[in-house]
Amino acid sequence: MTVDKTGAEVVVADAPDRQRFEISLDGGVVVGSAHYRDHAGRRIFFHTEVDEAYGGRGLGTILVRESLDTMRAAGTHVVPVCPLFKAFVEKHDDYADIVDKPTRDDIAFLRENTG
Repeated sequence: MTVDKTGAEVVVADAPDRQRFEISLDGGVVVGSAHYRDHAGRRIFFHTEVDEAYGGRGLGTILVRESLDTMRAAGTHVVPVCPLFKAFVEKHDDYADIVDKPTRDDIAFLRENTG
């Protein structure tokens, strides 16, 4: 069980039909998401948001960490384009084995496939 800074239970789950991971509070209310696109066998995280009403609870960090843990378990490399993901992996070397720097091709792919 994962809890936020207030002790509330949170759940992070992949929502592949929406191409994002979602973080929900114990009542099932989705309060944040980490958007991605799959490209060249890797997952590019390009945007993360948490509802401002739930700020300061560490939800963004939980969302990033659990998304990365899920990708590691799946054997999938990630490309952190989102500033939150980039900052997180720069501070946590233990994810270096699954993190790839974005290429020009990755950025071009995102421009064509995000709206």
